[in-house]
Amino acid sequence: MKKVEAIIRQEKLEILKAAIDHEVEVNGMTVSQVLGCGLQKGQKNHVRGQEVITTLLPKVSVSFILADEDVEQVIGLILDTCQSDECGTGKIFVYPIEEVIRIRTRESGKAALQ
Repeated sequence: MKKVEAIIRQEKLEILKAAIDHEVEVNGMTVSQVLGCGLQKGQKNHVRGQEVITTLLPKVSVSFILADEDVEQVIGLILDTCQSDECGTGKIFVYPIEEVIRIRTRESGKAALQ
């Protein structure tokens, strides 16, 4: 099992959700509002005539816990829906998951993912 976490632009979330619903058999996802900075190094804004540099920009973190055989398909879908030529498009992280346990039924492993 793997955890796939994508940090993406906020405006891409609904597009990604629609694509996931129609193209991949995923049993759930977790979405969090996050702040971060990378190569963008923030953005310049003007507030009351003063230049303000915002270094932490709003992004969305989307996480999936998947069977190993589903990882590449989900990564491909994230790339297809969220990729752009602009800096600050996002990143995808893949982590190994040792165990999953459903609290309600105490099922574990793949049975807990269903």
